[in-house]
Amino acid sequence: MAGALALAVLLAVASLHAEAVWLDVPQSGTKCVSEEIQSNVVVLTDYSIMYESHPYSHPTIAVKVTSPYGNTLHHSENSTVGQFAFTTAEAGNYVACFWVDSAEKGSGVSVNLDWKIGIATKDWDAIAKKEKIEN
Repeated sequence: MAGALALAVLLAVASLHAEAVWLDVPQSGTKCVSEEIQSNVVVLTDYSIMYESHPYSHPTIAVKVTSPYGNTLHHSENSTVGQFAFTTAEAGNYVACFWVDSAEKGSGVSVNLDWKIGIATKDWDAIAKKEKIEN
């Protein structure tokens, strides 16, 4: 019982450090998000294009993530879905920028971004199953 209570507290804390957002990336131009993060923190992010607004076209995006000192931590092109993960080397403002890079730009795209930091990066469902804790 104490294990379940501890897991519940950890899940509540973890939810404070995870952000899922939708970004509207314009047809031309860039949309960026940033987060002030301390050093030695794990960051895990999933992103994907939301196709509901593009039922007949398949645009792709490019993604670039940089550290506070301008180091490229992730770069991807021609993506519809992707993931990046890193451990911060320095404290400061980490920036992720997205832009449409396909010929099928249409009116821009919506991107679902699930940005997790620190304790939120743990797979708590897998841990609960391993410990035989029921949710």
